[in-house]
Amino acid sequence: MTSRIPRDSRLRLVRAQSPRAERRAGAERGTARPLTAPGAVTQQRARRPAPRPPEGTPAPGELARMARKGLADAVTVARWADTSLRPGRSRPGAPDANAGAPDAQGGRGTLSAETAERAAAELALTPDQVRADWDTARLAGLIEVHGDSARPGWRLRAWDRDDAAVLRGWVALFDAWSLTHAASRELAPATVAETVEAMPQLLTLLQLSAGPVPVAQLLDLLDQRVTELRTERCEIPYGPQPEPVDPAETPSLATLLDWALRGLAAVGALTYADGQATLTPLGSWAVWVKLEQICVAAQSPAGNIEQSAEDMLRGCARLRPNAARSEYRAWLAARPVGSAVTELLDAARGEDALLRGLAFEALRVVGAPAESEVRAVVDETPLRPYALIWLAEQEGADPEDVHLVLTRDESTWLWVDTAAAVADHGETHLLIRHLESAVQPTVPALLDEVRRIGHPRTVQVLVALAAAHPDPALAKAVRRAAFQVHTGGV
Repeated sequence: MTSRIPRDSRLRLVRAQSPRAERRAGAERGTARPLTAPGAVTQQRARRPAPRPPEGTPAPGELARMARKGLADAVTVARWADTSLRPGRSRPGAPDANAGAPDAQGGRGTLSAETAERAAAELALTPDQVRADWDTARLAGLIEVHGDSARPGWRLRAWDRDDAAVLRGWVALFDAWSLTHAASRELAPATVAETVEAMPQLLTLLQLSAGPVPVAQLLDLLDQRVTELRTERCEIPYGPQPEPVDPAETPSLATLLDWALRGLAAVGALTYADGQATLTPLGSWAVWVKLEQICVAAQSPAGNIEQSAEDMLRGCARLRPNAARSEYRAWLAARPVGSAVTELLDAARGEDALLRGLAFEALRVVGAPAESEVRAVVDETPLRPYALIWLAEQEGADPEDVHLVLTRDESTWLWVDTAAAVADHGETHLLIRHLESAVQPTVPALLDEVRRIGHPRTVQVLVALAAAHPDPALAKAVRRAAFQVHTGGV
């Protein structure tokens, strides 16, 4: 351990090259560039022209006008909250100005009864209408809820001038259609979940039909898709089983389809009347966008859309940031948000530190819908630094100061974890550069804290760093620290 020599290392010291020389050398040897280099890609994709929406799709400005019209009531309530519930704006004797305070039932991010009544009086609405518009504003990102408090979202600030922000807000509401029109408690949660999972196929049929589709035809497709889902699970019960349920007591697929179509109609994605369903221009455009994302991912060399979260993240490891985010969006578009977030967090719990960082990059694409799941893993030591930074970003922290939410030990843990990713997947000069990014002012201080935090990859990181660093004295000190951690010394 203490007599390690350079040829015993899988890392080698390389001389820094100019960007032009590096690109030329990479082209000559046909290998990938360093892990974090701007051009770090393994496959060169041929650029294709930007896809055009189907003929007859309104222009983005017209679609944004439709979205603004459909969300006008939610915007009104969000702006009322922005102006009336800011700290210091409360009138003497008025209710608590914390718009996100839990109500009497303990729900997070819901309006208290006093605040709902106050808003109803000032906006000439009923309290129930205020609550419904508040929930819509939350789902569309006009209001952001963080823990037990809420505040105006960035989309509200850009609502009148940014068509893209408006359309993204409407798509967020479209993705959450099953929450806008809650299913009856009489419907079994399992059958509701199956219906939600099957609806993308029905929406695709509606989009491809480009016109009214009989509900009977949608019901037939729903029946086929639900049967496929149950067959794929191939669930074989073990142990004592309850008596078979009377089919008459089981909710019919027709009831579930009616609930789903009403929920989609409530967000403005389709019209539902006279035994037929038809996508609105906004709904047709949103479904087309998601289909296009899926097609783009399906054409990728690794076929990431069909992969598990772990394999998808590995396939995106050396893509440019924008290309990787496109892959994340397509992968997410092909599956329910809840299960996708769970799968990403499971991948982050693995031993590969690189996948941990990439999983949280993918969760940044998910955004607010992942907040509750991310908040739930804050107490897991390997995920805590990533989760805290993610939550701080969601709460609007300055990107330059986001790391201030971490304690010194958490920052050191994150440093070691990132160093492990670089050591496993990067090149030597990146590991040396990573040493310079440590928060500790000196190498001895860094080594003392690294030994104290107990990261499972500490020894491997220190050994790799010692073998890579060109300074013999520093390399010796790092090797000594690695040996002390390995033997349990101080």
